[in-house]
Amino acid sequence: MDLNLKNRVAFITGPAKGMGAAVTRAFAAEGCRLALVGRDTAAIAPLAEELRASGVDLMVIACDLTDADACARAAQATVAAFGTIDILVNIAGGSGPIGKTGVETTAAEFDDIVTLNMNGCFHTMKACLPVMIAQRYGKVVNVGGTFGMRGRAGRMAYSASKWGLRGITKSFALEVGQHNINVNCVAPGMVDGPRFRDKVCADMARKLNITVEEAMERHAADYALKRVTTDEDVANACLFLASDVSRQLTGVDLPVDGGWAML
Repeated sequence: MDLNLKNRVAFITGPAKGMGAAVTRAFAAEGCRLALVGRDTAAIAPLAEELRASGVDLMVIACDLTDADACARAAQATVAAFGTIDILVNIAGGSGPIGKTGVETTAAEFDDIVTLNMNGCFHTMKACLPVMIAQRYGKVVNVGGTFGMRGRAGRMAYSASKWGLRGITKSFALEVGQHNINVNCVAPGMVDGPRFRDKVCADMARKLNITVEEAMERHAADYALKRVTTDEDVANACLFLASDVSRQLTGVDLPVDGGWAML
């Protein structure tokens, strides 16, 4: 299916690591022009070089997403270079403390993850939405998580941040729908990759005295499809919600988790 995304301008945060790189490559493959936005531009540089070599029109913008003014400048730079912003994909985020109860979580740990996972998305939406409102077209895809749909012991701070992101998504969807703008949330489950293997599975392995591979198998067993989500699964969901194929969907939480959050 042709998603008709060619030459659309996509502003992508957290574009270079893990699922972020997969999402970026997916939008590049659809012919989008890309603004790749993040604090660590050195991490973005190799991917940017790879995509430019294949003919992708892109720019890299250094931006601290917790800084509202920096996000405003990033949006302005994108418009100056490409003339508009059609799509905003908020991938940047963190995992916060893993394996700590709410009582064990420090105030600083809680504040840090809530600030990154909620404020960062709010700042970019506030910066990009006026452009979309003016042109009466836009797609916002926030990448949340299934722990923002079901509670999870040992992940209170992260879960709180993703529950909050759902509220931000739904409120904005109600406010900007009249301007032909869709605002949705993709909620990955556990996504195979270094963070999942080295943090989540490693934590389970230590607690249960099992191997990391056995911990992965236990996670997969929780899902109806008996497999862990991949980066490409998340990328495909983002493409769907960023295209007009999903024109009548807004305020949606789309779990990409093999059947965990909704079953």
